[in-house]
Amino acid sequence: MLLMLLAFTACKEESNENEQTPEMISSDFNAMLDSYYEDGLKLNPVQATFAGDDRYDDQFPNFLDSSYVQQVKAHYEKYKNQLESFSDDDLSETEQLTKEILAWECDMNLEGMKFKKSEYMPIDQMWSVNLVMGQLASGASAQPFETKEDYMQWVKRVDGFVQWLETAEANMREGMTQGYVLPKALVVKVLPQLKSLTNANTAEHLFYSPLNNFPETLSEADKEEITAAYQQLIEEKIVPTYQSLADFMENDYMNNARETSGITDIPNGKAYYDYQIKLYTTTTMSAEEIHELGLSEVARIRSEMEAIKKEVGYEGDLTSFFDYVRNNKDLMPYTSAEEVIDNFNAIHERMKPQLQKLFDNTPKTPFEVRRTEAFREKSASAEYNPGSLDGTRPGIFYVPIPEATAYNVYSDESLFLHEAIPGHHYQISLTQENEDLPTFRKTLWYSGYGEGWALYSESLGKELGLYTDPYQYFGMLGAEMHRAIRLVVDTGLHSKGWTREEAIQYSLENEAESEAAITSEIERYMANPGQALSYKIGQLKIRELRQKAETQLGDAFDIGQFHNQVLETGCIPLALLEDKINRWIDTQ
Repeated sequence: MLLMLLAFTACKEESNENEQTPEMISSDFNAMLDSYYEDGLKLNPVQATFAGDDRYDDQFPNFLDSSYVQQVKAHYEKYKNQLESFSDDDLSETEQLTKEILAWECDMNLEGMKFKKSEYMPIDQMWSVNLVMGQLASGASAQPFETKEDYMQWVKRVDGFVQWLETAEANMREGMTQGYVLPKALVVKVLPQLKSLTNANTAEHLFYSPLNNFPETLSEADKEEITAAYQQLIEEKIVPTYQSLADFMENDYMNNARETSGITDIPNGKAYYDYQIKLYTTTTMSAEEIHELGLSEVARIRSEMEAIKKEVGYEGDLTSFFDYVRNNKDLMPYTSAEEVIDNFNAIHERMKPQLQKLFDNTPKTPFEVRRTEAFREKSASAEYNPGSLDGTRPGIFYVPIPEATAYNVYSDESLFLHEAIPGHHYQISLTQENEDLPTFRKTLWYSGYGEGWALYSESLGKELGLYTDPYQYFGMLGAEMHRAIRLVVDTGLHSKGWTREEAIQYSLENEAESEAAITSEIERYMANPGQALSYKIGQLKIRELRQKAETQLGDAFDIGQFHNQVLETGCIPLALLEDKINRWIDTQ
């Protein structure tokens, strides 16, 4: 008996020595997160380049190769299994949320790999990787071109990209036999993009662009060596590969392309659309629920637009009022780009006294309004570029002003709220500055949350002292209408059998955009089903959570604290945000 007791005591003492402390568990958990982030950059070196990490600038894996696909699958399975070894009881509240987010990432990526759409339809007119590579090839994007090594690393990266292009063509040929083909309307838009890169004049080719801006530090010998390498790359690899792809898509592929518009006409298309809805809205809503919600929102916003039309004394119908607002010279008061920029800065100044009432936690990262660079101004839209992770580079709100005298100000207040403050600048900068978040969460993007927050921010205008001019409020309604229409036409195309033309007509009847702009939008939804749903779904969810908090907390509701709760965790799936806000309400 004594021997057994001694043995038990020894085992107990050994167990205590090996037992992990909370600090050790937290350290192991964070080490796992760091490994996940680093392994992800190795798998997607282009993403690393955009993040400012130059370790993989010479690499471009063949994302379509079966061995690569297996590596990606193994990556998510590995970290999904590792997550299960950490008990929620041993993790802090922030770590528990991180665990849920990483589980979501793993599960959604693994579920997406079950579908063959990306494998057999790898190229479209808006979303595919060849367009990203075109941006990098311009020499004015994230790929650095400052040293001889930079220039030669791009040559190596393009070698990998050429293999991807060749595999894309082979996969699309196989896709034709399996029923995976683009709608004809999209093939028509892809062809000019491909043909523009078959330009035999090497010095005018897009992939030659970095050589037009050699840094002064390069020697003449280096310039000659680089030029020879780029000429060979373009003439022997880029042009022939793009020519083959363009010929294939113009002939064989076009002859087999779909006449239909919706994704349900590819194999397993309904299940794929259901997945895309979940991926982009981060909810479990059905296509039918979203369609009905969209119809309701369009009707609501139209009634508000009618009220504004009446307020300003316009007697025509709503469609003609759209044209009146767009062409009203009183809403085009400027003669210089500087005046446009000054107006945005003035909007910011008007908001400042009210901002501190709605937000008690604001970013340290600086903020600027700038005119969009001339080389891309004519085709660019207003956008926000985040500051650096360390806060040394400011967040920048870029505004294209190709012709100042034709610049219409009617939507400037809502645009500033969305793209700048408190929209993307607050949301992204506060995430990047949050020292409690692991690195991978600082760079996550869920458009249901990210675009939902920015659209919600537009609705704060009156609380921030804006929208005193009815035309500015009409501008906000127009932006919201555009997102509401998306709920109707995206689900119409992909779950109700709508044609491209029916979707275009519905949009024309309910918003002020031109037919050319609307056509481009509808084709965007055809190429990437579900993405366009995220904006309005996210906005309405945040509104819903605010209303719930206001109702349940009554006088105890603090709008600043609510916004802290929404923003402090960074970009997360809406389902997790809802759980978080519900817990916060319960603790107040």
